[in-house]
Amino acid sequence: MRKGLAGQRLVAVFLAGVLLFDFPLLSLFDRPLRVFGVPLLHLYVFVVWAGLIAVIAWIAERGAR
Repeated sequence: MRKGLAGQRLVAVFLAGVLLFDFPLLSLFDRPLRVFGVPLLHLYVFVVWAGLIAVIAWIAERGAR
């Protein structure tokens, strides 16, 4: 039963990733603004990408126990 729950969580993370990288949300961060010298859109994409990887790793590690 645990593997099924982990699979469902991974599907939910995938769907969240699709929504977070979809055009309407990306267009909110497409501004000529720089944070610490990095364009806001690039910073958003990198932070969301790293967050998704961290959540996937957490789900995979929890499922391995």
